[in-house]
Amino acid sequence: MSDGFSTKTDYQRYFTKAHDMFRKSVRELVKKEITPHIEEWEEAGTFPRELYEQAGEAGFLGVGYPEDVGGTPADVFFGVALTEELMRSTSGGLAASLGSLNIAIPPIVRHGTPEQKARFVAPVLAGKRIAALGITEPSGGSDVAGLQTTAVSDGNHYIVNGSKTFITSGIRADQLTAAVRTGGPGHGGISLLVIERDTPGYSTSPPLKKTGWWASDTAEIYFDNCRVPKANLIGEENKGFYLIMENFQAERLALAVMANSSSDIALELAVDYAKKRSAFGKPLKGFQVMRHKLVEMATLAEVSREFTYRVAAKIDAGENQVKEISMAKNFACQAAEKVTYEAMQVFGGHGYMRGNPVDRLWRDVRLLAIGGGTTEIMREIISRLMIS
Repeated sequence: MSDGFSTKTDYQRYFTKAHDMFRKSVRELVKKEITPHIEEWEEAGTFPRELYEQAGEAGFLGVGYPEDVGGTPADVFFGVALTEELMRSTSGGLAASLGSLNIAIPPIVRHGTPEQKARFVAPVLAGKRIAALGITEPSGGSDVAGLQTTAVSDGNHYIVNGSKTFITSGIRADQLTAAVRTGGPGHGGISLLVIERDTPGYSTSPPLKKTGWWASDTAEIYFDNCRVPKANLIGEENKGFYLIMENFQAERLALAVMANSSSDIALELAVDYAKKRSAFGKPLKGFQVMRHKLVEMATLAEVSREFTYRVAAKIDAGENQVKEISMAKNFACQAAEKVTYEAMQVFGGHGYMRGNPVDRLWRDVRLLAIGGGTTEIMREIISRLMIS
């Protein structure tokens, strides 16, 4: 498969030789350790825990994080390259679960104490512990300010009661960066607390069965009078909402990259199939309607990718891109839904078969418009920033 670029100049605008070397090393891991097993892992609904250790030992999990926590400082495009290469497995669920640390530990890296970083960051980057983020609750998803899980002060501990749902890596996460209510109603009463899975009263549901992202273990997590040390509080009490908002820009970029990668792979598969498959005595590529379909798919994929990269470059330069990354996520998700749908049309019945990458891509991209803030929430954010 190609890298999805129409010209070398497009690629060089954002990626250097260092990025290329990194990309190649990730591609080798995916080729040797992931792709041969992806069908088995998809059907099993999970993948071996050892893969975290392999990725950690190779230095992939630590890319973009400070050296003092065991990471390797790097620009945004190293993270983009990592996500794109993991998506070459054609499993959005695997990429999401292996990358769940990237939504769980950034608040600890930015606002945690040295002791918290040593306990909750360094082992995760090494692949020795698995980290998940717990925000969404059964009572509501995108309404972060309305969360109901409580953390009541009790000496040097909080007593936590409530639940979280749709948690990526929820079954086997060793630690959960959880949003809890330590104060009054609204966003001003929210804190972030690291809750470890061996805490008495902490339990998980059986794996949730999803339309897509099959290889990602996803669970509901329950807290029944969990005693959590106040030493696990990230940042200041009742300031957690702002830490959560800081996290969203990077998460939405990752989701946009996943969507664009899905479009690129689906397009490549569709073009290849149109060259090989025949109907009514001639190759599919011989039909104008098919060629035009592929052109529309390619246009959507390229425009979306280029816009996402442009926004990523501005984020890397330190510019506030809340509006733009919300736009990029929405556009990338809509483009991916269209491109994967059309790829399935190109494949016909073969595209609807389990085990066909096109079928998996089509199922997996649907979640991208929901995770990290729904399309509707993105539109509300964009409108407020446009009109204010």
